[in-house]
Amino acid sequence: MKITHTEIYRFSIPIEPFVIATGTMHFAQNVLIRIYTDTGIYGVGECSAFPMIVGESQETCLAMAKDFATILQHRDPLDIPERMNDLLGYAAHNSTIKSAFDMALFDISAKHAGLPLYKFLGGQKRTVETDMTIGIGSPENMAALALKYKNMGCRIIKIKLGKEIHSDIERVKQIRAAIGGDIILRLDANQGWSFDDALFVLGELAAYNIQFCEQPMRTWYDDYLPELQLNSTIKIMADESCYNHHDARKLINSKSCEYLNIKFSKSGGILEAQKIHEIALQTGTKCMIGGMLESRIAVSANLHFALSCPNIIFFDLDTCLLGHLVDPVIGGPTYNGYFLDVPDTPGIGADADPLFLAKCDKWVV
Repeated sequence: MKITHTEIYRFSIPIEPFVIATGTMHFAQNVLIRIYTDTGIYGVGECSAFPMIVGESQETCLAMAKDFATILQHRDPLDIPERMNDLLGYAAHNSTIKSAFDMALFDISAKHAGLPLYKFLGGQKRTVETDMTIGIGSPENMAALALKYKNMGCRIIKIKLGKEIHSDIERVKQIRAAIGGDIILRLDANQGWSFDDALFVLGELAAYNIQFCEQPMRTWYDDYLPELQLNSTIKIMADESCYNHHDARKLINSKSCEYLNIKFSKSGGILEAQKIHEIALQTGTKCMIGGMLESRIAVSANLHFALSCPNIIFFDLDTCLLGHLVDPVIGGPTYNGYFLDVPDTPGIGADADPLFLAKCDKWVV
């Protein structure tokens, strides 16, 4: 089997503004690719650029996608490690757009094997319940949204923080007061606090039954994480500090965190995500599968991957529920309230709606 050509789409999805500590997203800066082969099988991949987190924009992803597509022409798509090494040999970073190519290659391989991706990866179905994320706003508005989600059946809420620390504390207090004590609360500061701020805020919020806090400090303070982890009763989850399995190894060995957040936009896709999970599995470190602002295409791939990873026990797969104003996907995962399932069709089981694609900028390489 050989790659013949690749289609690249500017896959912009209109959304309600989404605010985190490092900035505001006004639309999902996504890129869709389809890698075609000489057997008639093609693979679908999607990435969601989040420039204030990963440093890639939709424009940089599109530019690199054209180069990557040229590199992969006439090569065997089933040898995924070699194909990803081809891309690594050309560009050292750019993990977001690499994840779309990785996803498409795995889609091809699973389709070639006639298996849904989770079975191709050796997984099996189990119960998956996602949280719902609340972007930064006034404490009153965030509390009202949390109550709305609770009334819709949500049992796990993730609160975005990382602005002014006293306002952050008030946000959590008002949310907990609004929803009561039976809802799981998670925090995500998106690198917004200093060490002293993180220590203070986590100490103040310890009484509010918090499951964990993601990425309290900037990555350049990673050397402070062991001390924070030691002195916080709220468990720490590394997100932006963990891109690859080497990061995972260093974080675990230094006792910097209790949990790891795996995202394809950081790992560059499934191949490296498997290595992160393997390190975590060896040490008993539990993981979460998360995302940026992907559609149900990438969410499908995320869920398939998570079903093959026993140490992934937390699920942050609400991306397409976070104010997406259109659903540009056919097939893909289904939501029964906040419980997810994937189809048993070969591959990732999702593709782009042709009517939506017809309105997208397109390049063929």
